[in-house]
Amino acid sequence: MEPNQEEFFERVVQVNRVSKKTKGGNKRSLSVLVVVGDKKGHVGVGLGKASEVQSAVRKATSYAKKHMIEVPLNGRTIPHQVLVKSGAAKVLLKPAPVGTGVIAGGAVRVVVVAAGIHDIVSKTLGTKNQASNVYATLEALGRLKKV
Repeated sequence: MEPNQEEFFERVVQVNRVSKKTKGGNKRSLSVLVVVGDKKGHVGVGLGKASEVQSAVRKATSYAKKHMIEVPLNGRTIPHQVLVKSGAAKVLLKPAPVGTGVIAGGAVRVVVVAAGIHDIVSKTLGTKNQASNVYATLEALGRLKKV
């Protein structure tokens, strides 16, 4: 593990039980979606799969830390509005004045808080699938341009 591990904000977004048919019967495992961020403009998402929750979380966290993106911030908010469609998920992110807070639904809220954004308004459209919304939010943050 990394020595500065305590600096990262980690949140498990989704835990799925998945099974595979084999000759010997069903092979069950767990799929875990984790969001990791330093609350200073860096955020990553990882998907880990293992037979135990802790192993899956460890794998997902490791992947998320390796594949972090940098989010351009304009003070406590984002520089401009962005609308992204990723699969069935559509996510709209809008900058907000100081003091507004994070107005976002579950999956989007976790990614935005991990990135260190304090004032934002968002809307998820299209699907309620948390994993799809997390990936769409990450793509939206990646498309932001520094103003």
